[in-house]
This record gives sequence, C-alpha cells and structure tokens, in this order.
Amino acid sequence: MLNLEKTIEETTLTITLEGRLDTSTAPDLEKCLMDDIAEKTDVVLDFDKLEYISSAGLRVLLAAQKIMNKQGAMKVTNVNETIMEIFEVTGFADILTVENEPEEEA
Repeated sequence: MLNLEKTIEETTLTITLEGRLDTSTAPDLEKCLMDDIAEKTDVVLDFDKLEYISSAGLRVLLAAQKIMNKQGAMKVTNVNETIMEIFEVTGFADILTVENEPEEEA
C-alpha cells in the first residue's frame, strides 16, 4: 500500500510517499507526477515514510527525472538506509539528486 500526499507551491511540486512503491502502486505515483509536472521547475519527493521501492518504482523515478532534466530540477529527500542501498546498487544514486538531513549525534 502507498499513500501519496501532494502539495503545490507556485512552481514546486512536492510529493510525500508513505508505504511501499512497487508494481501495484507505481502507477499511482506516475499519475500523481504526470498530472502536475508539466508547469513545474522543481519536484521534491519526500521518502521519509517510504519503506520499500521496486524496479517499477525506480522506472517512475527515472521517467520523472528525464522530464525534469529538461525543465528544472528533481530531488529525493529523507531516503532511508535500505532504499539508499538500492539506489547505490542500481546506479540511481548517480542519476538522482538525493538530499538527506544530517543525523543527530547521539
């Protein structure tokens, strides 16, 4: 299951994802992105509550990145260790702009 929360501020589209981005939920993200990406110069995907991403989810990210390369910038924020590992193994860490908050020192 995937919950998407979309906010639009002027030319910035922010989508917060919660749950699992897989074969059954990737079309939901794709629709959410494609409905509003046309006029935007910035797209932010907040992965703070995303637990899992499959190859179908990666495909949606790649398609969105290709669009944003032509019209602005896209960044992925708050990526957990598991998903970051997937990005690194697949080479997506080199394709996407990933911004994580620095972790607090214990």
